[in-house]
This record gives sequence, structure tokens and C-alpha cells, in this order.
Amino acid sequence: MNRSRWEFAFAGLFSTLAVITAAVPDWIEAVFGIQPDGGSGSLEWAIVAVLGVLALLLGALSYRDRRILTPPTE
Repeated sequence: MNRSRWEFAFAGLFSTLAVITAAVPDWIEAVFGIQPDGGSGSLEWAIVAVLGVLALLLGALSYRDRRILTPPTE
């Protein structure tokens, strides 16, 4: 698998995790049994933001690499 496919796969993974975290924001409390943000939900939204930015970044890199590797058609 070339680099653009890995970037695309991780972009999909991170975007899926961001959507799941936004839909089920108390998964950290359910999985680990702790409330690192005191129950305010700020940690979950920070996780959504970071995963979203990573997904967008990797998607853009995948698109760029794919355009570089694909020969132009005439």
C-alpha cells in the first residue's frame, strides 16, 4: 500500500472516531471509570477537535499525494 492510501485510511479512521466521540461523549467515563474533566465534557470535545483536524490534514495530504502520483490523462 502506498502512502496516500495509508493517509486516506487513517483519515477515515480518525473521522469515524471523531463522530463516535461526538455521538457518545461519555465513553471515557464508561470505559475507564474516571472523569478526567469533572464531568463537563470538555475533554471529549477536545478529542473530537483533535481527531477532526487530524482527519482533515491526512485527507488533504492523501489528496495531494494521489495527485502527485497519478499521471495526467489527455
